[in-house]
Amino acid sequence: MSSARDTVLGRIRDALALAPAPAVVVPRAYRTGRTLPDDERLALFTDRLLDYKARVHACTADRTAEVIGEALREHSAHRIGVPAGLDARWLTAYDGEVREDHPGVPAAGLDTLDAVVTASAAGCAETGTIFLDGSPGQGRRALSLVPDLHVCVVDLSTVEAGVPEAVARLTPERPTTLISGPSATSDIELERVEGVHGPRTLVVVIRTDV
Repeated sequence: MSSARDTVLGRIRDALALAPAPAVVVPRAYRTGRTLPDDERLALFTDRLLDYKARVHACTADRTAEVIGEALREHSAHRIGVPAGLDARWLTAYDGEVREDHPGVPAAGLDTLDAVVTASAAGCAETGTIFLDGSPGQGRRALSLVPDLHVCVVDLSTVEAGVPEAVARLTPERPTTLISGPSATSDIELERVEGVHGPRTLVVVIRTDV
């Protein structure tokens, strides 16, 4: 004897078979092609990141290692995790322990790290959002979510004015993580609580000449 649930689902399947759904056309008339001069794009992106309570350091490419080293020392990061494809030159000013991540490292192992350093795929100035796509210099999603401090390097040349322009830089088949400031939420009394779903502290190193 069939249950009421089976009867209902059976009737739904019969109805769908008799009346196939028409093709759905999704409108894609987004406003695209917006641009901003480098200085305006940097100022807007920085303003949005600061509003989200991220720490922001703008520098030229030749100071990348210096700025990353200073940020890690400032936060007393003695043990850091890095994706396998991170540019090793970025860590030459850091004298702590560096652990290269791989898929076999469990989440509990990532939780022993003081910080993580990654690259990024793109950014959006309008929303202050950073996009990671799992490329070799960015690593898997867990690596950027478990440690309490994330130092993320963003090249200004990859920061677009708006969301459609930034998304156009991404490969749809790749896993995408969107970061808009440190992880934060509000409790039932609307008190801001940080570090609930990801890093409590986000440091963004913007390389202005790359």
